Amino acid sequence: MEEKAKREAKTQTQYIEDLIEKDIGEEKKQKRLEALDRLVGCVPAGSLVDVDVRQMRIERAISRAK
Repeated sequence: MEEKAKREAKTQTQYIEDLIEKDIGEEKKQKRLEALDRLVGCVPAGSLVDVDVRQMRIERAISRAK
């Protein structure tokens, strides 16, 4: 570990902190992917085809103005 930290011009503490942050980031990424996998089955296939984001924003603005 000491050699790896030296190669990256970091202290061992900084190197370990970076490893921990990377690990936490990977865990968050994995949780998001798992949540996405669970959602995939909830949305009917083809239900989001032909979605016009601009039109959705216009409709939302109109409904807020009322």
